[in-house]
Amino acid sequence: MAKKRDGQAPGWGRRRGRAVALLCLLLAALLTFPGLVPNTPGRVGSLLETFLPWLGLAVPVLLVPALLRRSFLAVTALLLPVAAWLALFGGLLFAGGRAGDGAFTVVQHNVSDVNPDPAATARALAATDADLIALEELTAPALPAFEAAMAAGYPHRATRGTVGLWSKHPLTAVRLVDIRPKGVGEGWDRGLRATARTPQGEVAVYVAHLPSIRIGPTTGLTSGRRDESAALLGEAIAAEPLERVILLGDLNGTLDDRGLEPVSSLMRPPGPGFAFSWPAKLPVARIDQVLTRSAVVTRVRPLPATGSDHLPVAADIRL
Repeated sequence: MAKKRDGQAPGWGRRRGRAVALLCLLLAALLTFPGLVPNTPGRVGSLLETFLPWLGLAVPVLLVPALLRRSFLAVTALLLPVAAWLALFGGLLFAGGRAGDGAFTVVQHNVSDVNPDPAATARALAATDADLIALEELTAPALPAFEAAMAAGYPHRATRGTVGLWSKHPLTAVRLVDIRPKGVGEGWDRGLRATARTPQGEVAVYVAHLPSIRIGPTTGLTSGRRDESAALLGEAIAAEPLERVILLGDLNGTLDDRGLEPVSSLMRPPGPGFAFSWPAKLPVARIDQVLTRSAVVTRVRPLPATGSDHLPVAADIRL
């Protein structure tokens, strides 16, 4: 224990707080090299990557004991995770460019198959005036509400199974993209591809809804089917002959999640903005994605809540 001098509180020590300093080093390592965490058992690595930005909350937690211990070592070590977090996510703190910076605007939304008011959701999406609107969990009973609300502004549409695409521009070469994992029967249709004839030229547009993941206290993250579906989607995009590609979808994972690497490695990440989209009541992760190839997402942002458990996500794209 440090001794008081002349009635003053102990000064700052250079050797105290080693345990806190060690935790700071571990936190910095997890932020910088999350891939070192193994994915088995329970896909712990993917679980960590899903919520990676939230590791930053550990910084103020570690600051408290560092200050209480008056540890110069611990406070200095705390700079490492701060620097790592800012390097990874600092650019996302700002929403990005002004509206209109992207010449092309898209909206991605999982509308929920138990949406209590699909007509209101459809009207809200139509009011965005986006060039493209991609939907997932589009059920047969809800489809007429979306068709009615968007008929005037979006004369072109394509649906396959439970995914759909509404467009201001003509759509051609529409086809199903089979992203069914093994063991899933016929009728599980969650992917489509279309060519959008935009004023800037033809663009291949993919809409996809990857399988859901589950998080349990004993099983951890169960993402096997999601990962398998991501690999199939990646193969389809890799084989796409058109140079410019836009992928809109509920990928049930963040871009830091290694399980989405078959897709994310082929695409350009979006611009600034966290744009957390799930769950709608308290968003903690963006699992609704807008990715591009040979185009740039200049801004991505969440839109107001609808009747879904996801928030819509809008993005400006420079083609």
